[in-house]
Amino acid sequence: MTRDALSAPRILIVEDEAALSMLLAYNLEAEGFLVERAERGDDAELRLLESPPDLVILDWMLPGVSGIEICRRLRARDATRTLPVIMLTARGEEGERVRGLSVGADDYVVKPFSVPELMARVRALLRRASPERIAGRLNAGDIELDRETHRVRRAGRDIHLGPTEFRLLDYLLEKPGRVFTRAQLLDAVWGMSAEIDERTVDVHVGRLRKVLSRGRERDPIRTVRGAGYSFDETFGRA
Repeated sequence: MTRDALSAPRILIVEDEAALSMLLAYNLEAEGFLVERAERGDDAELRLLESPPDLVILDWMLPGVSGIEICRRLRARDATRTLPVIMLTARGEEGERVRGLSVGADDYVVKPFSVPELMARVRALLRRASPERIAGRLNAGDIELDRETHRVRRAGRDIHLGPTEFRLLDYLLEKPGRVFTRAQLLDAVWGMSAEIDERTVDVHVGRLRKVLSRGRERDPIRTVRGAGYSFDETFGRA
C-alpha cells in the first residue's frame, strides 16, 4: 500500500472525559496518527507552546483554561495562527456554534457524535492544512481507494460501494495485516452509539467481499477465526 513517506501527523486531544479521550486516541492511532492527550486547559497550553501539533481536538469546557480561551490564544500567536482546531462541545445551539467558530475554530462537533464522522473531519482538515501529510489514496495490489472522490477501482473497473462498505474497506486497507475484532469495527465504522450487534459486521464484510471479487479473483479480506477480520497484507504481492 502506498503511503506518505513523511512522519505521521501529530494530534493533541484536549478532553477531560477520560473515556471519550481514550476512545478518540484509540481510533486516531488505529489510522496511523501520533496522539497526545491532555485533560486540563493549562496543561494543554504548555504543550501547545512547547511543541505545536498538526491538529487539536479541543473540548469547550475544561478545568484550568476553557477551550474557547485556548482557541483565542492560539489564533493570537503567529506560530499557531493557522493550526487546525476542532471544537468538541455539548452545546448545540446556533449561537454557541457561531461563538466557537468566531474565536477561530475550524470545525465544531456536538456531543454525542459519530466517531467515523469525526475521523473524516480530522482527515479533511489535515488535507486542507497540509495536503502532503495525508494520503488521499490507498492502494493494494489491483485495488485503489480514493478518499477524495469516494471511488474504488479494481483491475481498472469501478467498484460501487455503499457508504458503510466504503468506510469498512478504508479502515481495513489503512492497516493491512492488522486484525480487528467485530467490536473494534463497530466502533470505528458505525460509531460507539450505534445500536446494532456484532453480526452486522459479518453481513457488511460479506457484501464487501461479494462486490470486490468476481470470478476467480482473490479475496483480499482475511477472516481470523475467533478474532475478526483484516485486509490481507500479502494481497498484491507476487
